[in-house]
Amino acid sequence: MVQNQRRGGRTDWSTPGGVIDEGETVLEGLTREVKEETGLVIDGWTGPVYTVSAEAHDMNWLLRVEVHLASDHDGAINIDDPDGIVIAAEWIPRTELTQLLAGQQLWLREPLLDYLEGKVQEGYEYRYRIDGVDLDDLRVQRL
Repeated sequence: MVQNQRRGGRTDWSTPGGVIDEGETVLEGLTREVKEETGLVIDGWTGPVYTVSAEAHDMNWLLRVEVHLASDHDGAINIDDPDGIVIAAEWIPRTELTQLLAGQQLWLREPLLDYLEGKVQEGYEYRYRIDGVDLDDLRVQRL
């Protein structure tokens, strides 16, 4: 898991990932993002194990995420995030994830915990609608 420093000083935890650069495939971009954010080199991927789409009408943005499972890795944790967002990277035991993700956005927390609890069939899509513009007062509905 990586800890992200957001605008306004807010922090949150997520799996490594990010925006796919022009000319990259999803897996090339994911491999690059994981290396930048954790120092780990991923040698193989499975998936997507699930996808997430979240549309925030009032903020005029759409989030689309493909979540893949790393099948093998090499290296040690070393953050080299050119965006300066990731401030920590740690191996977190599954037993501690529910507490770590408490208060995180539903579109991140729910799919990840469902997947780790074996409640998700491979390829399942989570869809969310987000209303509001204040991050402390968003209304999120699973569709």
